[in-house]
Amino acid sequence: MVKALTVIAIDKAQPGPARREIADGLLAGLYLIVQPTGAKSWAVRYRVGHRTRKYTIGPYPGIDLSSARELARKALVGVAEGRDPGREKKDARQGIARAEQNQIDAAVAQFIEKYAKTNTRESTWRETERIFNRDILPPWKGRAVSEITRRDVIDLLDGVTNRGSAIMANRVLAAVRRFFSWCVERDIIATSPCTGVKAPAAERSRDRNLADEELKVVWKAADQTGFPFGPLVELLILTGQRLAEVAEMTWSEVDFANRLWTIPRQRTKNNVAHEVPLSEAAMGVLSGLHKVVGKPGYLFTTNGTSPVSGFSRAKQRIDMAVQRELGDGTSPLPHWTFHDLRRTAASGMARLGINLPVIEKVLNHTSGSFAGIVGVYQRHSFSEEKRAALEAWGLFVDRLVSYRLREHVP
Repeated sequence: MVKALTVIAIDKAQPGPARREIADGLLAGLYLIVQPTGAKSWAVRYRVGHRTRKYTIGPYPGIDLSSARELARKALVGVAEGRDPGREKKDARQGIARAEQNQIDAAVAQFIEKYAKTNTRESTWRETERIFNRDILPPWKGRAVSEITRRDVIDLLDGVTNRGSAIMANRVLAAVRRFFSWCVERDIIATSPCTGVKAPAAERSRDRNLADEELKVVWKAADQTGFPFGPLVELLILTGQRLAEVAEMTWSEVDFANRLWTIPRQRTKNNVAHEVPLSEAAMGVLSGLHKVVGKPGYLFTTNGTSPVSGFSRAKQRIDMAVQRELGDGTSPLPHWTFHDLRRTAASGMARLGINLPVIEKVLNHTSGSFAGIVGVYQRHSFSEEKRAALEAWGLFVDRLVSYRLREHVP
């Protein structure tokens, strides 16, 4: 005959090499579970149809003997009424988990981890994460994804626009639109609240090219600025590559013997690995850099563990140096951006007689001359043509900046 459990018997129950179940003789179906670690808990065993099921009540002594019997009785009454208390508990727990996942904060964290980090470059997903943390999550914090409406999205964009950041509002819309599309794909919501929402501001394609004298001033200003942003700007000019690609450049990507920089596909905008021949002028910039100890070995770093950031402040410093080069009393250089240096390099190579397809290969463009069916069948690497183009451009820049700076830029 199975004896009724007592507090003394429970406290004296010793663990063994395997998990033990001690039945309660007073209430059939109630068991004390003793783990090999000595941990004790309560469970109820019952049958649903032809299957034996288990319902976990909780740990002992958090739940004492008297409470365990009362909870077990309620569970067994539910079984008698045709319910399955174990399944109900599991469904409730999953429901709570789903509710937590559907909170905007948790859903965004999953979006960054499962989508942004695996489908975009590090600089891109970090910028996306920054936009969410600064502009999107604060006004929506604590809300469920399903609660966000089209009106909420419009109000969010209006708030960013009203602070004088209309173009940033476009970026916010792009981020939330991709996020809600991902939520639809994951069956978190049925439809996106961004449907039908238009970009707050019209954007024009920039066509700013720096004139030769302007480029000379920027180069000399960068040279004055020093490491890390000075040589970074010089490489932007000489290679024509994107800012993030140059800023996140590592020593392992550079083959000094063959004067070749290979950008892995994970770091390119079009997800295609890109080889950039290094001109004599570019090698001259690289030879002047010192290695900062750390991994993964960034060229442009101040701590050895992460690439440089703070490009807005860096641009301000270079602009100040530009004005010093121009001299007091002269007009400032018309507004320019780091990306304009890429466009200037492309235009400069065209002026030197470099064919457009070669320039597009230098820039790692897959549109233009290599769009559609042409890109599928055109497998020529253009390695020699790219080297000749960048060498010619590097020689032009080297000669340009070696001449005496004129009094001012017209």
